[in-house]
Amino acid sequence: MGLLACPACSGPLEQLVCSGCGARYESHGGIPDLRLGSDRQTEVVREFYAAAPFPGYSPRETLFSLRERGRRSEFARLLDEAISPGAQVLELGCGTGQLSLFLATGERSVIGADLARTSLELGAGAAMRFGVEGVLFVETDLRRPGLREGAFDVVVCSGVLHHTPDPRAAFGAVARLVKPGGYVVLGLYNAFARLPHRLRRGIARLSGFRVIPFDPVLQKRSSEPARRTAWLRDQYQHPEEHRHTLREVKSWFRENEIDYVRAYPSALLASPDSVEPSLFTPAQDDWGLEAFLAQVSWMGTLAAEGGLFITVGQRRSGHPPE
Repeated sequence: MGLLACPACSGPLEQLVCSGCGARYESHGGIPDLRLGSDRQTEVVREFYAAAPFPGYSPRETLFSLRERGRRSEFARLLDEAISPGAQVLELGCGTGQLSLFLATGERSVIGADLARTSLELGAGAAMRFGVEGVLFVETDLRRPGLREGAFDVVVCSGVLHHTPDPRAAFGAVARLVKPGGYVVLGLYNAFARLPHRLRRGIARLSGFRVIPFDPVLQKRSSEPARRTAWLRDQYQHPEEHRHTLREVKSWFRENEIDYVRAYPSALLASPDSVEPSLFTPAQDDWGLEAFLAQVSWMGTLAAEGGLFITVGQRRSGHPPE
């Protein structure tokens, strides 16, 4: 697809050989290995997901059930509706690849990239079983990604940066992958909406994880032990976690020549819109006090599934950020 690059020098790859520095890379099971050595903390996170890939697949999973689950998720549905057919899409930190597969069924070219090969193998296996074309899974590190800068119409990076040692620096690498005029869709734990979960996690740790109160996801997955374990590990036992505010993310956007578009859920306390606007339509207002109060309200709406919020930005036309 011409979207891969050398993680060492960012040179173009031909048959996984860099035309710049001559480095050669391998592909195992149809998954290119474009990952360089990384620091110990990153390796700890990689090993963590290798032990329990997240989010995993149900034994009864089909393409129809995957599509139906995607349509039931308001965020996934809005994202699918916002991205045009034919777009070049990157999901950075794709895990086991459900969202990548969902978006690829919309006649798009999709790359699902992740640090953990075990997760990627599940995604590639599902793509083969379901007959989903137009998706490629790649093993790489988001801080030195084996992906071409300025090549993607949409870069989705959700649930990833808050598990890196330096999320702000990591976002700089993410931003460079977006085309001028393209969109970045960033999902992070919100500092306010995560508070109820942190209380649940404290109780869970005190009880040796025998008691985990008021977690609806664990309850829904009670009949799926593998997926239940994956959620338990990801949400309650992760070795690296950070939490962020909308104001903080906006500062990252400014540093990387990205204009703020909107947040999901909305950072407006009340909206006159009778229908949900596109994720790529700029918000009608951007008042800091209102955004703060909206984030406090997310403790009631986002806490059930960990307090993840989405911020959408558009890369300014012109030269790539440096």
